[in-house]
Amino acid sequence: MSRIIVIQHHRAEGIGVIGEALSTAAHAWQYVKAFDGQPVPKDLKGAGGLIVMGGPMGVYEQDRYPWLADEIRLIESAIKDGKPVLGICLGSQLIAAALGAKVVKGPSPELGWYPVTLDPNAADDRIFGGMPKTFTPCHWHGDIFDLPAGTTHLASSEKTANQAFRYGDSVWAVLFHLEITPEIVAKWVESFANQLHGEQSAKILADTDRFATAAEPLAAELFGKWATLPGPG
Repeated sequence: MSRIIVIQHHRAEGIGVIGEALSTAAHAWQYVKAFDGQPVPKDLKGAGGLIVMGGPMGVYEQDRYPWLADEIRLIESAIKDGKPVLGICLGSQLIAAALGAKVVKGPSPELGWYPVTLDPNAADDRIFGGMPKTFTPCHWHGDIFDLPAGTTHLASSEKTANQAFRYGDSVWAVLFHLEITPEIVAKWVESFANQLHGEQSAKILADTDRFATAAEPLAAELFGKWATLPGPG
């Protein structure tokens, strides 16, 4: 059994169904609650991999959240050591920053359930391979990133060109949210109500009823493959 370090940025943003994939692969996981003052490890010694979750802050807000710089250094260390790394939303942006790419505010937030289209490169990818060319996950981000040099583009949406990429054979950055459950979405609608306007809350909840069931097996496949990646213990 390996221990996976999970960096958490907000109490409402846990690993969701990723936990089931880790349990199935006989991994334990340990939350590092950066938002609550828990220190970010300097490296992954004694751990088998790293998951960096989403959050409402921006990569460029390191003056307000200095532990984001610690996370970038941890990601750099994990990459150097060849450990499996998975970044979701803010986590994907932190990976992009660690690889030298720019992270900026997008033209407008992408909030809700919208289709994602896989790049042809995804057909041969170790975790995206075999997934439908187009599927509909949940999105909850206002920032976007450039594609880092040396990475493989994997997915886009109509609004956001870079939705997922891979670096080497062990690092994946995913901007959209396949890890969520209907309960998590309802918690986000409540916790981040200040980000929503007009009928957005009702639409997101209605679309959750419409799309979440179809997303579940895709999430199990994607995260299940990541959880079985070989990597140093």
